[in-house]
Amino acid sequence: MRIGFDAKRAFFNRSGLGNYSRQTITILSNYFSLNEYFLYTPKPQKSVSFYKAINLRIKGPQKFTHRQFSSFWRSYRLTEQLVSDKIELYHGLSNELPKEIEKTRIPSIVTIHDIIFRRYPKFYKSVDRKIYEKKFKYSVNNATRIIAVSNQTKNDIIDFFGISKDKIDVVYQGCNPVFWNPVDKVERLEILMKYLIPENYILYVGTIEERKNLLNILKALQQDKINYPLVVIGKQTSYYNKVMAYVKFHGMKNIFFLHHVPNEDLPAFYQQAKLFVYPSLFEGFGIPILEALTSKTPVITSCGGCFSEAGGTSSLYVDPENVDELAHAIKKVIEDSNLRDNMIIDGFVHAQQFRLDKIAGEIMAVYQKVF
Repeated sequence: MRIGFDAKRAFFNRSGLGNYSRQTITILSNYFSLNEYFLYTPKPQKSVSFYKAINLRIKGPQKFTHRQFSSFWRSYRLTEQLVSDKIELYHGLSNELPKEIEKTRIPSIVTIHDIIFRRYPKFYKSVDRKIYEKKFKYSVNNATRIIAVSNQTKNDIIDFFGISKDKIDVVYQGCNPVFWNPVDKVERLEILMKYLIPENYILYVGTIEERKNLLNILKALQQDKINYPLVVIGKQTSYYNKVMAYVKFHGMKNIFFLHHVPNEDLPAFYQQAKLFVYPSLFEGFGIPILEALTSKTPVITSCGGCFSEAGGTSSLYVDPENVDELAHAIKKVIEDSNLRDNMIIDGFVHAQQFRLDKIAGEIMAVYQKVF
């Protein structure tokens, strides 16, 4: 089968949507290697290929005008190239489908990751919300089938866009295979030393933005005088200034901010952490939770939403806006070694359902439904 992908984010996005795109392309080309996979990207000449499999083809705009206006090509002219390339199935990996794909005979799948812009509009600019609304509405209405990354996202697609539940399949995202490999303690400590990080700490991984709610971790530590280092790994936004103002005002020590940690170093940070804290207000799934469980690190995260899908029964769930509750949970996990051990064992068992071979099979099962 000749399968096409929207691969822009696979090449140019280093975080969430990019990770999902790269992972999907990689596991399908590995586990279902008899297919041909076409990776459509606006600027193939700038796409440093990390794909070596012989069944992968990197494709860009063919016409001069399309190369000059590559973003327009991706949204409005890609469909004619899919027909020309005899694509038999197209998968929009990041919430989008090219215009007029429904007028072809090419079945289409779109993965919807979250609809946070509708649930929490205050976190988005008005112009961005309008763009997302238009793209998402077109995609979910015109896709042959929809993949939702969690039951929470599936329910949001139904509630916000009126799509039939029978059109939607839930296929969870796995984490990067690098997290399944134990890192020797000596190597872990060497990596931490490189970043000047102490041996014991609480870990947070995620964009430093208001929705992720990092400030409440700091408030919990400060309020209950939890004298334990906190390591924060994530991209900065303007919210970082608010976080730093709190740190400086209270004279907080042992708060470590790291903004550019490569994937090959991240497992060491997870595996060495005493616990992982993720009090996000809302997510489509919550990959960092899975990364922690896979790394045999206990998790404290938010109640409600999709968090229990990622965290399972072993994680501790708190009201992310209740600082007292968050502080109590942090102290409980740090002080109770038996609780920690049980969380680690049960969490790792829960993580097994997100192994990549299983996910590849579930995606392919969705593909088969459209024929």
